[in-house]
Amino acid sequence: MTLFKLSLRNAKRQARDYLVYFVTIVLTVAMIYAFNGLVFSEELLSLALMMKSLPLMVTLTSIAVVCIMGWLVHYITGFMLSRRSREFGTYILIGLENRQVARLFFLENLAVGCCALVFGILLGNLLYQVLRALVLALFRVPYHFGFTFSVRAVALTLFYFLFIYLLAQMKSRRRIRSMKIYDLIYFERQNEEAIFRTSGTRRNIFIVSVVLGVSGTILLMAGSLLTGLIGAGCIIAFMYGFFGSFSSGVPAWFAKRPACKYKGVTLLIFRTLSAKLATMGIVMATVSLLFTAVLISQGSGLVFSDLFRNRAIQTTVFDLCIGFDDSDTTDLPLLLKPYLDYIDANVPLAASRQYAVYSSEGSAVTDYILESGISYYNYYKKDTVMKYSDYAALREMLGYPQVPLESGRYLIHSALYLQDVLSRYELPVALGGDTLIPGGIHTEYFNQYWDINGMGFILVVPDEAAGNCSIHHSLYVAMTAEPLTQTQFAALKAIRDDDSRPKYDTLLSKTNEAAQAAASTAILVFPLYYLALVLAMTAATVLTIQQFSESVRYRRQFALLRKLGMDSRDMARALRCQFAIYYAMPALPPILIAVPFILNLGAATEPGILVGSSHPVMISLVTLGLFFLIYAVYILMSYVGIKRNVLSASV
Repeated sequence: MTLFKLSLRNAKRQARDYLVYFVTIVLTVAMIYAFNGLVFSEELLSLALMMKSLPLMVTLTSIAVVCIMGWLVHYITGFMLSRRSREFGTYILIGLENRQVARLFFLENLAVGCCALVFGILLGNLLYQVLRALVLALFRVPYHFGFTFSVRAVALTLFYFLFIYLLAQMKSRRRIRSMKIYDLIYFERQNEEAIFRTSGTRRNIFIVSVVLGVSGTILLMAGSLLTGLIGAGCIIAFMYGFFGSFSSGVPAWFAKRPACKYKGVTLLIFRTLSAKLATMGIVMATVSLLFTAVLISQGSGLVFSDLFRNRAIQTTVFDLCIGFDDSDTTDLPLLLKPYLDYIDANVPLAASRQYAVYSSEGSAVTDYILESGISYYNYYKKDTVMKYSDYAALREMLGYPQVPLESGRYLIHSALYLQDVLSRYELPVALGGDTLIPGGIHTEYFNQYWDINGMGFILVVPDEAAGNCSIHHSLYVAMTAEPLTQTQFAALKAIRDDDSRPKYDTLLSKTNEAAQAAASTAILVFPLYYLALVLAMTAATVLTIQQFSESVRYRRQFALLRKLGMDSRDMARALRCQFAIYYAMPALPPILIAVPFILNLGAATEPGILVGSSHPVMISLVTLGLFFLIYAVYILMSYVGIKRNVLSASV
């Protein structure tokens, strides 16, 4: 048999034995190609000015992905070398030279890698269409399927792949060529040794690592770049210290508690896991770090996604909003005229309204909110007021149901997050000579994100009562017959930015805010999801390959236990417990670190943005759900494969 045929045969066997690894490489290549397609898509980059930053963000993320996949390929290649070292030593014994064995191993992995590259690019074309559809949906642009094949995306993907694969394979090739027969034959028996041997050292390292983990989590949430970097360093030290001391401390713990060791199937689980953990402390720590990065990236992506979307919705509910921070209404027609001239000539309207927002005589409602302890930005010195006639006209424009205002009463229109607080406010409001009592609260979206129709709330009062108040600012709002285009908004923006105008005006467009949110999501959120998915697959692949490698040992172990009288149910229960502990250990510390980080990140946003289904608690739950959904796929594949190979084979 020629060396080439032997390489192909071994490559087929390798792809079968390491199917999880092969699938992970295919999926990663597909994602790299798909995101490279976004980088070179003129169609998508022209959707908004901000999209010009997309290639930079995707490239930076791809560099991180290449480094991660480089580590995975290097680790799995070294792992396969250790598992097949006796086979390679045998080849040398029967007459092959080291360089021929090295070439054989290189060709095997290159064949598997090339197959993964081809399948990955084919799958990447479909994945690119999914990403393209998502981006177009964000910008509310109709999607039409069109098969595209980007030569530049393929070339960049090939460059990344060669960097990942050839670097790892060349290193293994040099290693084989320098190893002696003895080293190859006994290389499989080399394991990671316990990091900390004495119980006192283990105990001290464990305590220090826990302190570092808590400190690192707190520093990670501090907000500044320096403290964040220090916190990340503390978390890295915590992971390696924790798993180094924990894995080597398990046998010592059971040695002092023989009653626990010999209870039920604990001895079997203990012996299997202690042997596994004692040789995997560094690997477990690395995997746990990857899972931490997965949860933080995924959680941050969800926070930013909801943040951008909710900001766009709450910034303006009108198709067009122009504000003038001027209490003197005599200048308003002059200030508004250039806008109206352009709108009359170029923008078909469905409805429009000019109105004023007034300042009341006091700040009783604002003070009440501040005293309640709820997070609130105090922008106005006095409570803001609106005429009921204006309020009713604006509700009609927005399609909201009309609400009555009884004589001698006032309404409160507030953002959703202030509803509970303001629904308990029952004090009267004095405006000039009128005293008004509460008449109800409403919470539809109403341009209350910043300082348009009040900061989070506005008091709606009878027209004659508002006439006793001073004007804080004036507004012009409109609903257009067709969505305002970016060209039309740019023309209005040019009017606002004209140096001859006496002051800076507020100019908001629903379509522009939506486009900015869509661009921000594509630039920041998509790369975070991309990174999180690759990290999750990488870490889960390492754990799964490690489990599959133990099939032979598990088979012998359970066959012996069956001969000794252990029934199938006990063996299945022991196997499930081993799996649960093995896969839970590297996932628990990341959860304890990432969940507080996500909650803190969500709480750091402006009040009223992340509420309801976007609440940080909900985002944390969704983050954990998505993570365990991906993780469960790998766990299930591993468990089904091991159960079939071990329990059925041991009968």
